[in-house]
Amino acid sequence: MKVEEIMTRAVLTTGPDAQVRDVARILVENHISGLPVCDEEGQVIGVVSEGDILFKEYDPTLGRTSWLFSWFSEDEVIRENMKARALNVRDAMTAPAITVHAYCSVAEAARLMSEHGVNRLPVIGARKLVGIVTRTDLVRAFVREDVDIRNEIEEDVLRRNLWLEEPEAVVVEVERGAVHVAGRLETRSEALALERLAARVPGVVSVESELTWTTDDTSRSAQRQLRRTYEPVA
Repeated sequence: MKVEEIMTRAVLTTGPDAQVRDVARILVENHISGLPVCDEEGQVIGVVSEGDILFKEYDPTLGRTSWLFSWFSEDEVIRENMKARALNVRDAMTAPAITVHAYCSVAEAARLMSEHGVNRLPVIGARKLVGIVTRTDLVRAFVREDVDIRNEIEEDVLRRNLWLEEPEAVVVEVERGAVHVAGRLETRSEALALERLAARVPGVVSVESELTWTTDDTSRSAQRQLRRTYEPVA
């Protein structure tokens, strides 16, 4: 499943010269926690969130002891002070923005959110903002019908990702998100890849495999044979 399939396309945005007070009102009135900041060409240059605006509610250096203050880099202190005194979005926003491309997988979006600790990702297409995806969107993507999960495994995993010559040789069954795959493949590496990719399909809770293979290309002897086959002749 791609990000473009679950993202929200109608996105509220703001410009870098907007007033922080006005942005705060937009967040409250629309029950959202952040806005992409775009330039005149529609390119995302940052994100302004509730967290950025909250810096105005307190002095970021207040209460820090001298030894604790030393743990913060000079650049970080400057950024915090700028946010605390910001009147416009340019000084309050977090930049650069963590973004995701529309054609990326939902799993990739989940990884970015987890690694960077963000709740939303502006979605980019042709270098411009085309949508936004949130944690709620990702959670919703994992609540899918079994038939949709099976179709994605058969079409995306077997045919597009693995390029199996005989994808119908693999039987895929799904019950309440639990996937069972059976059949015979040419190599063991294909079987392992199928299990791994199927497990990453949104909505899959487990993968049980009864796959068999003709050649175990993961063994040491197979690797040695492969190297001998492709070694250049002196």
